Amino acid sequence: MDPRTTALVLIEFQNDFTSEGGTLHGAVAEVMAATDTVGHAQQALAAAHDAGATVIHSPISFQPGYYEISAHPYGILKGVVDSTSFVKGTWGCEIVESMAPAEGDIVLEGKRGLDAFGSTNLDFILRSKGITTIVLAGFLTNCCVESTMRSAYEKGFEVYTLTDAVGATSLPEHQNAITYDYPMFSKPITTAEFVTTVSGSEDVTSDTSRGY
Repeated sequence: MDPRTTALVLIEFQNDFTSEGGTLHGAVAEVMAATDTVGHAQQALAAAHDAGATVIHSPISFQPGYYEISAHPYGILKGVVDSTSFVKGTWGCEIVESMAPAEGDIVLEGKRGLDAFGSTNLDFILRSKGITTIVLAGFLTNCCVESTMRSAYEKGFEVYTLTDAVGATSLPEHQNAITYDYPMFSKPITTAEFVTTVSGSEDVTSDTSRGY
């Protein structure tokens, strides 16, 4: 894994998910505790910085009133609206302090849906910087992370997912996505494997994808 052509993409490490008192924290707290989601993400972030890889933060945000989306949302976005989550200018919308962007990190603007490519310039940033490999972590395991993973796969990037640095609203959903979906659209690895590989210590990124 060449740090010069690798980007770590951190999806929605925002207080509403990550922190006590966040509007959606209770929904993901069990999986976060089971996997040490934020702790592993911090390790990945530090390793990416040390290696000189590109770091991209992908928060989601909405104006008060959620005027950027349908007046009648359904599914996961209805849950966001009903819980009044990720509203611009609020503490809950801020990236958690332990994962705060450092100088040189890129913070995407305009994410309003699930796929980090969908309403942002993520694709332009990656290609303009010569990035060919992306490594994903964040929330939710089976929603925004998986949606972004699928798009990256379709766009021709080499995609890795950090299986212990993602979180979902239940352990069964989390494990199902990692077991059955992630290997179809990425190469699932642990944070420890990423740290070792991006630092150049050892090539441990054997193909864990699901072929037919």
